[in-house]
Amino acid sequence: MSRPSSLVDWDLAGRTARRLTKAGPETSREEAADVVAELHRAAATAVAHVEELTGLHPVAGGPEPVVAVVDRPGWVDANTMGMAALLDPLTESLRAAQGGTPPGPLATAIGSRATGVQAGGVLAFLCTRVLGQYEVFGTGGRLLLVAPNIVETERRLGVDPTDFRLWVCLHEVTHQLQFTAVPWLRPYLEEQVQAFASATDLTPDVLRERLTDLVRSLGDAVRGGTDDDAPQGLMALVRGPEQRAVLDRVTAVMSLVEGHAEFVMDGVGPDVVPSVRTLRKRFAQRRKGRGPIDRVLRRLLGLEQKMQQYADGRVFVTGVVELAGMDGFNQVWAGPQNLPLVEELTDPARWVARVLGRRPAVPA
Repeated sequence: MSRPSSLVDWDLAGRTARRLTKAGPETSREEAADVVAELHRAAATAVAHVEELTGLHPVAGGPEPVVAVVDRPGWVDANTMGMAALLDPLTESLRAAQGGTPPGPLATAIGSRATGVQAGGVLAFLCTRVLGQYEVFGTGGRLLLVAPNIVETERRLGVDPTDFRLWVCLHEVTHQLQFTAVPWLRPYLEEQVQAFASATDLTPDVLRERLTDLVRSLGDAVRGGTDDDAPQGLMALVRGPEQRAVLDRVTAVMSLVEGHAEFVMDGVGPDVVPSVRTLRKRFAQRRKGRGPIDRVLRRLLGLEQKMQQYADGRVFVTGVVELAGMDGFNQVWAGPQNLPLVEELTDPARWVARVLGRRPAVPA
């Protein structure tokens, strides 16, 4: 339930997204049940392959990993919770840091509802494209597999369904393992959000105005708009070197986790996924060009080179593994001090020299 002071009416965003969401591919009740069962099996199978390839294992006594196969409305519900968990504390931090008085209930309601409708439109679009996701914020700890999107994509690509479902699960299970094997990773990301808030001079009212413009521009990006006067995404909120440093740290760690998952999903090889090379070729073609998701992410980040840094994550992981082996690469998880710097993403040897040039710490 959205709090009265929330920047976005997340309940309204969820209802709007559910109303606008397109139906998934046609399947019989039996086919749908088979897909759900196979995705659960694929996720369970992927765990052993990912752990063997990466050398990572969940910490003892940690939470039991949860896999949820969801439909599009289920994905919307999870992400409204996650986005609220991410943005609402940011609002409170800004208000507390600046000693601001909360706006009146009418102003809050009007602003949050307008932003909620816009956010719902973006969620409605994205929920038809996302194949899987590990929840970092919100409920936390669940691995979501969006069954209708996986089925729709495998049909469009004309690939083997069993291979494709396992391939997708390898990627998502890698994310799950990253956060269950490296317990400091989630708190680190949460700390960066707080650091961003502490370094900003924006008031909650100005932030709401900026976010409203940003969400509206995301809707334009989804529809293919190219408004040169559109807000500059998150970069529009960045005013000083401290905030830029936080954004660089977040970009670097997200590039790392995405690149690591990409490395794993191809690294298992044809012994595990027989058609892996075909999958990569056809999936890469799907990503080719400036598609809607790409437009949304570029608009959200507000900087072309930031999207390139996400792609650079795979270059970084591959380069470090080639130079130092998987054991050497795994020193990246020893602590925040070992995370790559933005400039090291395209220069893995630089990270190897900085981190492994001295006696590396042994992960606990």
